[in-house]
Amino acid sequence: MSVIQETDGPAPSGGSSTRARVEELAALRAAVVAGPGEKATRAQKAKGKLTVRERLDILFDEGSFTEIEALRRHRATGFGLEDRRPHTDGVVTGWGTVDGRPVFAYAHDFRIFGGALGEAHAQKIHKLMDLAERAGAPVVGLCDGAGARIQEGVTALAGYGGIFVRNVRNSGVIPQISVIMGPCAGGAAYSPALTDFVFMVRGTSQMFITGPDVVQAVTGERITHEELGGADVHAERSGVAGFVYDNEECCLKDVRHLLSYLPSNNREMPPGAPTCDPSDRRTESLVDLVPADPNQAYDMAKVIEEIADHGDFFEVHERWAPNVICALTRLGGEVVGIVANQPQRMAGVLDIEASEKAARFVQMCDAFNIPLVTLVDVPGFLPGVDQEHGGVIRHGAKLLYAYCNATVPRVQLILRKAYGGAYIVMDSRSIGTDVSLAWPINEIAVMGAEGAAGVVFRRQIAQADDPEAMRAHLVKEYKEELMHPYYAAERGLVDDVIDPAETRSALIRTLAMLRSKHAALPSRKHGNQPQ
Repeated sequence: MSVIQETDGPAPSGGSSTRARVEELAALRAAVVAGPGEKATRAQKAKGKLTVRERLDILFDEGSFTEIEALRRHRATGFGLEDRRPHTDGVVTGWGTVDGRPVFAYAHDFRIFGGALGEAHAQKIHKLMDLAERAGAPVVGLCDGAGARIQEGVTALAGYGGIFVRNVRNSGVIPQISVIMGPCAGGAAYSPALTDFVFMVRGTSQMFITGPDVVQAVTGERITHEELGGADVHAERSGVAGFVYDNEECCLKDVRHLLSYLPSNNREMPPGAPTCDPSDRRTESLVDLVPADPNQAYDMAKVIEEIADHGDFFEVHERWAPNVICALTRLGGEVVGIVANQPQRMAGVLDIEASEKAARFVQMCDAFNIPLVTLVDVPGFLPGVDQEHGGVIRHGAKLLYAYCNATVPRVQLILRKAYGGAYIVMDSRSIGTDVSLAWPINEIAVMGAEGAAGVVFRRQIAQADDPEAMRAHLVKEYKEELMHPYYAAERGLVDDVIDPAETRSALIRTLAMLRSKHAALPSRKHGNQPQ
């Protein structure tokens, strides 16, 4: 929250002619764009960071950015603020285009007041967010600020409140993306947490509510800024950051890529894209990629690569809760959201973090009209005291709630095993998936055959002359009776059993049929979803 000494722009010349005034305006604008001076710019570069306008140049299509309130200055007094009134007040706001579509952005300028938020600074962001809401276009926040401007006291804090209420009002209405490109501490951290996606850059961006000094004073723990709230911490442990990059340029280019999957607002469909990848392309490699043995691991990401247009997909929270994959991709040129168990990590089991991750992704897709494809290969929920005491019941219920509440087209594909409550939660027919498909190696049951036989036939096994032989016989019998690949199809809980080589074409045909789906929820203010 430190304050940097800034100089004001050129003073009005007092010229009376229109031409003189125009020249004065041009000089003033040039000074504003140049920023607070070479010394501050060198300090920014020394930290491995781009300047605010360099960032905006990467984010937006060339020459498309239109700035608003570039000449805004604060009106605070005291603590020397009256002598330091730089234009922009430390935040650049405006709109431009990304791949030809309108996008709004605000970007903190750390060179001015350390990017700290004061009254005028906050009001610029409020106006920008209100404009984005009215225009029905996404908002991107490039965050590089030292928190609330201490010299302005409670008015700075109130400014954050105005941002938070707009974050909530626009939630599910327009996409909101936060890009952390420097410090984001205290109250400032809550706005990114309220947005749809958070990007971070290694080594230069940190997020935390209380910094290392406060942590040490209160708890005695010594910890660095990076260890407390760095990009990798939030990507792997807290789940705050959905995307992490080594440099700002790659980060901003992927922000553009993410926007290519999202509609401008909740009244539009996500943007389609022409593709030369045939809709009827057979996926022969899936037959050998996924082993029939339910206990043998494989990489679900390779399954998604095989069915997606040109093998491209954009994974969210790749490093947090990796036992479930959440990704945006295209099938037949149309955007879809993929939720998939990952047998390569923890056998693809659902746990607290995986449930939270998938639930939020399902909600985002539903809010922005993105159809959902759920790829199921799940052995159940993770057992254990830590999971139960950590609230796996209520966290698992979040995913169940998200699916039950979703009105977008929903397709379930059971690749292999689907056991217990996890089968239900992974968008089963019983909770409202529109179409359920399965491969001929599917096993849908309350639990695996070994466990089921041990419960159901406990006495017969214990009393047998050869318990192991009896167990093997009863396991085989249980599989043949209740776990054969057509059991659920015979009862209408699976709509079709398909050849894995037809997976891509089957999904594209089904989603095309569902494109005009209309489903209405009961009239209510809002639900009371599990916390």
